[in-house]
Amino acid sequence: MQITIHRGINQIGGCITEIATDKTRILIDLGQNLPKGNVPSDDNMANRGNVEDLTKGVNAIFYTHYHGDHVELFKYVPEGIEQHIGEVAKQVMLCKYEALIHIPENAPVKAEDIQLLESFKTFRERQEMPVNNDIKVTPYFVSHSACDAYMFLIEAEGKRILHTGDFRDHGYLGKGLMPVIKEIILPKGAIDVLITEGTMLSRSTEKVLHENDIKLNAIELMRQHKYVFVLCSSTDIDRLASFYQAAQETDRSFLYDNYQKNVLNIFTETKGAIHKLFRFDNGHYYKHGHKKQLDLLKGKGFCMLVRPKHDDQIKELLTQLSEEQTLFIYSMWSGYLNEGENQKEEYVKIKNLFNGRFECLHTSGHATPETLAKVCNLVNPTTAIVPIHSGKSDNFRELAITEDLRSKIVTTSIQDKENAIKITINEK
Repeated sequence: MQITIHRGINQIGGCITEIATDKTRILIDLGQNLPKGNVPSDDNMANRGNVEDLTKGVNAIFYTHYHGDHVELFKYVPEGIEQHIGEVAKQVMLCKYEALIHIPENAPVKAEDIQLLESFKTFRERQEMPVNNDIKVTPYFVSHSACDAYMFLIEAEGKRILHTGDFRDHGYLGKGLMPVIKEIILPKGAIDVLITEGTMLSRSTEKVLHENDIKLNAIELMRQHKYVFVLCSSTDIDRLASFYQAAQETDRSFLYDNYQKNVLNIFTETKGAIHKLFRFDNGHYYKHGHKKQLDLLKGKGFCMLVRPKHDDQIKELLTQLSEEQTLFIYSMWSGYLNEGENQKEEYVKIKNLFNGRFECLHTSGHATPETLAKVCNLVNPTTAIVPIHSGKSDNFRELAITEDLRSKIVTTSIQDKENAIKITINEK
């Protein structure tokens, strides 16, 4: 068996992992490099020619979730190669692309991109997917800042690989992580290679809260401020649930734009049918300039989801609200606000509209070092641990894991003693 990490060692995002036998090749994720601030992604793979070369002979591609740094190169994949993603994840991607196609100056989405996305095959949790009667892929749900995210168990030639994708245990459904590994995956056989993310190893100073703590802190802030504006990811189901629940608890209107409404409808109709936490039935579309609605909102108070495109509306709305009762909550990675290469000017612009009435309330979508260590120790792979999606992959050796596991950490190409598994690190 051949495992090739095309990208992911010592970089966050842009992940591409290949697993191959003599007759079958699959890819796990085909992500584009993350952009830096307002500068578009610098990615030499983001063109049809290079993706065609990479995917030549590939039988299928499996995506862990819908974030661009894991899926965005899908649009360059040649016809005939099956692409697979979770059922709800596909709906969210289609919703996003159908919105982006109307703003080509910001995101060059084409009709053929949507057509290709519509052709994606979908899967459900624990659904075994044979490829070429040679490799079997089974997805298992994980909590992440994207809805419908998965880790994959890959089985071939008598070997078992666990690819975690992006995951955490401090999301609303994160408590299921360890039981799934311990009670469902491991009883079926030992794991030979663990391929795992390590994002937080290069962000050790960040405070990590449980998503429920985000909700409780939001409730307290809303009790202190009548008019609350929130900037968070429009597709982060946990974070949206936190602010929605806080709005319900403080008896105020929960407001969104048309795109956010469409995403929330997807979540309500799918995940909300399983977990009532993810139902968003009592929100309202905000009609800017509608005097009657504004009078009602001024009386009741609100929690409004905002996006960078709303800056002019926010600026005008603020002139009609009491400054003392107004607050902006920023609920995304702090690096986007800090000076430097990652700063996003449009986020800073919105923050500056509030004259210092600002709170940062965020937690990571990624596993803490403590959780990474627990997963490594529990899985206890026989051959290798391959850290990806990390700015500092060598920091895996500092985790609270056994010495035996430290010796199995792979960040350069190896071949095991039995020549049964070859791991190639081939950064692009």
